[in-house]
Amino acid sequence: MTLAITLHVLAAVIWVGGMFFAWIVLRPVAASQLEPPARLTLWRGVFARFFPWVWAAVAVLLATGLWMLFAVFGGMAGARWHIHLMLALGLAMMAIYLHLWFVPWQRLQRAVDTEAWPEGGQQLASIRRLVGLNLILGMLTSAIAAGGRYLA
Repeated sequence: MTLAITLHVLAAVIWVGGMFFAWIVLRPVAASQLEPPARLTLWRGVFARFFPWVWAAVAVLLATGLWMLFAVFGGMAGARWHIHLMLALGLAMMAIYLHLWFVPWQRLQRAVDTEAWPEGGQQLASIRRLVGLNLILGMLTSAIAAGGRYLA
């Protein structure tokens, strides 16, 4: 149990913390200091390094979360409401990430590679909205994880 929850928390910190840094810190600086070609090239590089970590985090979160759900709580019936809510929010976040990966991220890569800057800007805006949504869901899930068991 200790190893599973430790890995689970670390995976969540990597994913949610990375989104927080990208959205709150890096995005405003890049937007204010870089022209579109340089900004889009920067984001292509940043995402290319961050997204493999997100894939790993998703795998660890699913594996450890499901293991704890069934091995510790005895399945869905043995889990309290906050575990159900964390699972639902986590699955929603993963679905959003899958869409982000397979649609705007692939298009952004192609746009940068072909120097189609307006198209790249549209895809980056789409990614920004999806990351913003996932950041909100991730912070909400983190708050539920931290305090859910203390609520009625």
